[in-house]
Amino acid sequence: MKFKRHYEIFKGQINMAPLIDVVLQQLIYFMLTSSFIMQPGIKIQLPTAVSTDRIEEKEIFINVSAEGIVFLGEKQVSLKQLENSLKTFSSGNVIVIIKGDQRTPHGRIVKIMDIARIAGISKIAIATMPESELP
Repeated sequence: MKFKRHYEIFKGQINMAPLIDVVLQQLIYFMLTSSFIMQPGIKIQLPTAVSTDRIEEKEIFINVSAEGIVFLGEKQVSLKQLENSLKTFSSGNVIVIIKGDQRTPHGRIVKIMDIARIAGISKIAIATMPESELP
């Protein structure tokens, strides 16, 4: 004997209003509970090791040896001379690239970055070497 099946398939709809309400409430909750702390410091633009961009600005290279000796280009300078030299470059499109030795004290690099900022240069980069080119 064959029985008839007595079921119907109901095609329902998902009500989106409660889903939207929940998502908006979570968004408001996370916006209110998260803290946005701006840490003071010097803004720098680090170059990427994967690809390079063509730089349209004039480049100023500052080399720092492991002993902390500062060179502007190839000329050895004191920090006061560096500050005076950078003030002459502050007008225009200029980027300062700091090439510091791996063993250079961190404080020395930060001091040079600070001197560049005081001189009016806002674009500062720290040169790095990709890991693939290490000896």
